[in-house]
Amino acid sequence: MTAIDPARRVVVTGMGVVTPIGTNVPEFWGGLKRGQLGVGPVGGFPVEELKILIAAQVKGFEPKVRLKHFKRDKLITLADRYSWFAAAAADEAMQMAGLEGPIANPYRAACIVGSGAGGLVTFETAYRDLFIHKKLATHPLTLLRIIGSSASAHIGIEFGIKGPTFATCSACSTASHAIGLATDYIRNGVVDIAIAGASESVINYGTMKAWQALHVLSPQGCFPFSKKRNGTVLGEGAGILVLESYAHAKARGAKIIAELAGYGMSSDAQDMVKPTIEGPREAMRMALEDAGIAPTAIDYLNAHGTATADNDRNETKAIKEVFGDHAYKLAISSTKSMHGHPLGAGGGIEAVATIKAMQESWVPPTIGLDDPDPECDLDYIPNVGRDKAVRYAMSNSFAFGGLNAVLVFGPPPA
Repeated sequence: MTAIDPARRVVVTGMGVVTPIGTNVPEFWGGLKRGQLGVGPVGGFPVEELKILIAAQVKGFEPKVRLKHFKRDKLITLADRYSWFAAAAADEAMQMAGLEGPIANPYRAACIVGSGAGGLVTFETAYRDLFIHKKLATHPLTLLRIIGSSASAHIGIEFGIKGPTFATCSACSTASHAIGLATDYIRNGVVDIAIAGASESVINYGTMKAWQALHVLSPQGCFPFSKKRNGTVLGEGAGILVLESYAHAKARGAKIIAELAGYGMSSDAQDMVKPTIEGPREAMRMALEDAGIAPTAIDYLNAHGTATADNDRNETKAIKEVFGDHAYKLAISSTKSMHGHPLGAGGGIEAVATIKAMQESWVPPTIGLDDPDPECDLDYIPNVGRDKAVRYAMSNSFAFGGLNAVLVFGPPPA
């Protein structure tokens, strides 16, 4: 573990989410506790010629209601759907942290909010307007809506952040990479506070056709680690953390939720779609090393768990290689079984689930796990969550292209 100035240790003081099973943290956690299924028939766009007709969509989100109190960002309700989700989650996280905009020391704050795809809903609307409806022009805000850094810019404007403000993009590891970068900035004294995570909203006709062509979507549901699994289910939403240096949080009397104790990043450097065991293994190993804890210290692991055949088996093997005998004592689950796979936002949403498990001493289940794959023989908490004291927890994100990011959370510093 690299020696870290105790004052620069990174702590979590706020969390926010928008998900298919709850559009704020209390609703989301309640959904996990109930084993709520957020997967259902797709809607809101034409479905002709689609073979995959299910997704995990956010229902009932009204930006003009949720974001009506925004004062500085005058365009947020006119933004793309992915920016709405990001703004709402960031707002919830900032309220939980007890912070308001504009930030008091704006050049000592960062906003790193990524997206795997950016404004794809806007893209499709624009193309339909031009090529199907034969309109002469697109909406005047089309360009601003589609940019992958729009969400971070909107949030930075609302909260008056003038330090590093940009997006990360690493497919399904996007949020975890954003959180890792923010951690580095705080540890190294670049900033004292950061809003970090990711948002995604890509469920439309074109995207469904593209994923359908890759043959990785299930027509039935998301069943991680199950013998019956036959693909993942697209989801959407946002997951955002407010991170601060320990000294900054203490100085303002903030309630510290958890410590971001360590993170690790790696690349398979092998194949765009077929994951390795080595890459995920090394990311987990590095995260533990960065946290300065032994594998046996981890009580709960929120798995990447996409319900694709190769990913689930390789993640299982990688966990065994990192944790040894302790792998069989770990409580592990994939919450994607409930909220679907929100692509770049996954690591942010799952970080919130992981921290809540620590706070509540309760670990969420992997629903739909009635008949496990014999090669996925760890304790994946089938169907029903359980009471369990959780001191340290890990969250895995493994993306297309072999891009891996792992976060380790621990208790607030004493």
